[in-house]
Order: sequence, then structure tokens, then C-alpha cells
Amino acid sequence: MTTTVPAPVAWYGCMGLGGGWDTEPYRPADVDAAEAAVQAALDIGITAFDHADIYRHGKAEAVFGEVLARTPGLRERILLQSKCGIRLGSPGYYDLRGPSIAERVEQSLTRLRTDHLDVLLLHRPDPLADPAGIAAALHRLHEQGLVRSFGVSNMSGAQITSLQAELDQPLVANQLEMSLARRNWVEAGVLVNTPEAAAVGFPHGTLEHCRAHGIRLQAWGALAQGAYTGRQQTPEEVATAELVIELAKAKDTTPEAVVLWWLRRHPAGIAPVIGSSTPSRIQACHDAVAREPELTHEEWYTLWTTARGAALP
Repeated sequence: MTTTVPAPVAWYGCMGLGGGWDTEPYRPADVDAAEAAVQAALDIGITAFDHADIYRHGKAEAVFGEVLARTPGLRERILLQSKCGIRLGSPGYYDLRGPSIAERVEQSLTRLRTDHLDVLLLHRPDPLADPAGIAAALHRLHEQGLVRSFGVSNMSGAQITSLQAELDQPLVANQLEMSLARRNWVEAGVLVNTPEAAAVGFPHGTLEHCRAHGIRLQAWGALAQGAYTGRQQTPEEVATAELVIELAKAKDTTPEAVVLWWLRRHPAGIAPVIGSSTPSRIQACHDAVAREPELTHEEWYTLWTTARGAALP
């Protein structure tokens, strides 16, 4: 049986919640900060929340679970997504063995204080993984009602095809780093048959595969770590930030909305993952969720070429 999960316009990324990237216990203040961030996301219309078992060494999920416990009825109003497959430590490694997937999901559910995930993403490809073993683990998780839908993160179209061949559930999402700063996903499509193509590194055809098979694209790093909304360093970033501010004023919105509109304007239906833990910055993304992208064809290309610092081939 296939379970359908709605396709959100945007996700709130919870990587910044829970305190430091260490194994120290989280503090009451970390729970308060998480609650404020979650409320800011809800206030702008976001009801889909993205986690991973490794975020803050599990503390991001744990403080979110505390927020759910503080807010009766909230779990029923939101979509909850988490990821597994990365093992922190020295050395760090990827682990998509079937028993490991099941173990990590159970741990995530405990920390999140919920009985199911709406979506589970396989965080990164594991070269040693057995696709049949992955399929068996996902089948059991679905049959047990612990996970409703499955997807991947940081995978190419070819990798998705190989994995999907073993699964009895459709993969519904692929989360990739995509932003006005991280443009290789769109550069790959226009640099075909040019000398620059080899330097891009993004697997050409991945976007096309996802669109053709109804796999929703999620963009992590969507705000480009503030490269165009306050943290400019290179001449290209300065010029792009000036253009972003100009467009924001003309359209009566914020620079953050313009940066996210650039992603949403692409016909692949990209859902940005908004990862700031600062309520005011989350609130600045309101129009990116509430309004359809208000960028013309020419404005979209002008942002792209200004950010890349060179004309298209």
C-alpha cells in the first residue's frame, strides 16, 4: 500500500536546533529557542519540519520532541521528516545497512516523541549498501506504520533508479544542496557541449529524472548561508545582494523572499528548506511561502548571471 504525503511549498530545517555540535546535554534554554523557531515557522505558514538523526548529535530531534510535548495537538498538524545513513565519529562513514536503518529510525522516533515519520530520507549514498537489504528494511518500517513515505538526499538520478528498482514503495523526494550560490544543479543543464561542463560536477539528468518520476525536490542550504542577505564576501555576492535588495523593494517583499523565489520559480517545483534558527530571519521568509514567485523570466536570468559573474554560453 502506498501512502500519499502532501507536497509542501517549503520546509523548516531543524539542523540549527538543540545547542552545540557536541555530545553535551541540551539545556532548557535550547528547548525554549527551538520552540521560538518552530513557532516562527508556523506563523509564516510552514507545517513541514526536516530533521536528521545526526543533527547536533541527536539533540535537534530531542528538543523538537520537547516542543511537541509542550504543544498538544501540534504533531497532528505537521509533517515530520528525518534522515538516516550518516555515522559521525572518526572515521565518519555512511551506513545504509538494513538493521542500521531500522535502529536509527527507532531512535529518531524516541527522541521526537512520535509514533511515526511522515517521510524518511536516506541521507547519503552508501557504496557498500545492498539495495535489497535497504528495500527489506523500508518495507518493514512501512508495514509497521513507523514510516509513511521514503525518499533520498544527495543522490543522482542513476542512484535513485538503481534503488527504486528494489523498492515496493515509490521514492517521493530528493533533497539536494540548491541555492542561488550553489548553482551546479542548473549550470549542468546549460553547460552541455561546452568545455566548462566537466567542472560542474553535478550529475546531469538528475533534475529531469526527478521531474519525470514525480520525485519532489527539496533544497537544503536554500538561503546560501546569507550570501545575498547580509554576509557578502566576493564581488559577485555584493552585486547580487544589491540586485536582490532592488527586486525586494520593487516587489514589496524581503531579500530572503527574493532569494527563495529564485528556487521556487524553477519548473521542477523546488521546495526550499529554511534552516535559520533566528525567528526574525524565519519571519523574513514569509512571502516565499505565502506568495507565488514574482520573478519574471528576465529577472530570474539576471539574478543567475549576476551570481555566476559571467554571461551564459
